[in-house]
Amino acid sequence: MKRLLVAALALTAGGTAVSAADLRPQDATPLPPLPRSAPSFISEVRFGVTAQDPTGPESGSANLIGEILSVRPFAAADPVLNSLIPRIHVGGSLNLAGNTSFGYAGLTWTFDITPAIFVEGSLGGAVHNGETDPIDDHHNALGCTALFRESGSVGMRVTENWTVMATVEHLSNAGLCSNNRGLTNFGLKVGYAF
Repeated sequence: MKRLLVAALALTAGGTAVSAADLRPQDATPLPPLPRSAPSFISEVRFGVTAQDPTGPESGSANLIGEILSVRPFAAADPVLNSLIPRIHVGGSLNLAGNTSFGYAGLTWTFDITPAIFVEGSLGGAVHNGETDPIDDHHNALGCTALFRESGSVGMRVTENWTVMATVEHLSNAGLCSNNRGLTNFGLKVGYAF
């Protein structure tokens, strides 16, 4: 109790800072480590902006994008083999002009070119809220509500945690439905690795 009173007086008198360790009894068990700022299965979060299908009917609009990547399910000692182990991604793209928005999930592979430069490839699927059949000249006819999605990125590690990436993504039904206009979006992403 005496230590607590001395610490409180030091704080109110503008004395030196007192840490939580100073207030704990000497025989107390150690404090547990601070929790990570994200669940242990998340390795990275990303956000950015893309241009919606610049050569298609929905050109001229932009998308806000967000993505979460998992940790690798296991790691290999060799960095090249480790690059072959994908991470799971889940994301979404919100069109700011009311055109096609979509959610997606799949697998992402990251390959280091140098310690700072990397390339990525992703494969998976998406579901969208756009048009499946032609209705006018200003909307893509995507044929199916569920689509395949693939993407590629070139990125740079700015710090140990932060990355920037130029990215392109394509969504289509691979000819499985009557219409298959597809979407191809280009943009930039910023990532934070935990």
